[in-house]
Amino acid sequence: MSKSFFADYKKYIVIPDEEKKVGKKAFDPREFAGHYILTLTIYQPVIKTWEQAEKFNIDPQKSIEKVLEDFNRKHHDLYHLELLELEDQQLYFVLAFSCREKIEKDKTEGLISHIVERLLTNPFYIAQSWYNLTSERGRVERKLFCYSYREYTYDEELKDG
Repeated sequence: MSKSFFADYKKYIVIPDEEKKVGKKAFDPREFAGHYILTLTIYQPVIKTWEQAEKFNIDPQKSIEKVLEDFNRKHHDLYHLELLELEDQQLYFVLAFSCREKIEKDKTEGLISHIVERLLTNPFYIAQSWYNLTSERGRVERKLFCYSYREYTYDEELKDG
């Protein structure tokens, strides 16, 4: 086969609809019905601060940004996550979690648990190698995070303008 066989490949490029639709659209809180502040820390950590993650070739800032970017691309029609705080001298980080639909109070714990323990843990654990940041017990239990959350409410003035 000659190299010129695919010479006109450019006219066959079709960008997937999902990629076109998501893009780098700015977050608009008015498009979401529920907002929560999540605080996550490593379960039984082997480090005391994020600075020490460097020993394991982990850049927490870049790792979190990558996981959140992927999460938002995959789940943009339902949820949005945004990093609010990550400080080198601490061992927790704070996320804003927004849902398009309002969550019933009795279902909040289950949904947030699903988001943290299933949708976030795997990308951090495997793709970002954060399993190195938890103890042997954490690895055996395949548990990466301890978390807490609180519903975020804001003034109606902000909602309208």
